[in-house]
Amino acid sequence: MSLQATTFYNMICLAGVIVLLFAVTADGRIGDSSSESSYCTETKECFLFDLVCEGDGYEVRHYEAAKWVTAEAESHFMEIATSRAFRKLFKYITGENEAGAKIDMTAPVLIKVNENASMWQSSVYVLSFLLPSNFQTNPPEPTDPSVYLTDTPDMKVYVKSYGGWMMSIVSNSQAQSLKTSLDKVQATYETNYYYNVGYNSPMKIMNRHNEACLLKSHREQNCIVPVL
Repeated sequence: MSLQATTFYNMICLAGVIVLLFAVTADGRIGDSSSESSYCTETKECFLFDLVCEGDGYEVRHYEAAKWVTAEAESHFMEIATSRAFRKLFKYITGENEAGAKIDMTAPVLIKVNENASMWQSSVYVLSFLLPSNFQTNPPEPTDPSVYLTDTPDMKVYVKSYGGWMMSIVSNSQAQSLKTSLDKVQATYETNYYYNVGYNSPMKIMNRHNEACLLKSHREQNCIVPVL
């Protein structure tokens, strides 16, 4: 790609970001995604996003601020840790909260992974369920002290999608692949952690959708153009 073409593409992406910032709504982007997503289909509501632009094998997305319920667990293996945390969060949404409220499951589920985590070493994994739209403003407090409410800010992220099952080796490989793609175009991103993002229940066998996600640096105001 020539320098002139790259500059022109950057200007288009930057203009798109500016328009996007004026277009976002105040009540968040959590709702029925059946008309917007081909993979977020197992829950009534999903965490919706605006596609800013695309790179070589990844997307740049914009998400509005949202509230989640979170639990942590430590293990040598991501699968064991997330299973423990999942049970705590499932109890919360099925009534173990101060209001005794039943809360619908949403998608996606986030797994925050320490960048230095290794399957051969014990590490803390942070699992979060997105709260549905009717609980975003005033969610009930957890009764389990190890479960807590968290917020994600209005943010832009780099996302690489992949299928199959989200196992430790696979998810780590996908995250490293995303980093390699971003490093090639000198993108800057959060280096202390990344997110594994899952959209499917364990009962779904085929056409599963997962994502590796890195938080975009605030220093970058435009979209990264892939090197061709």
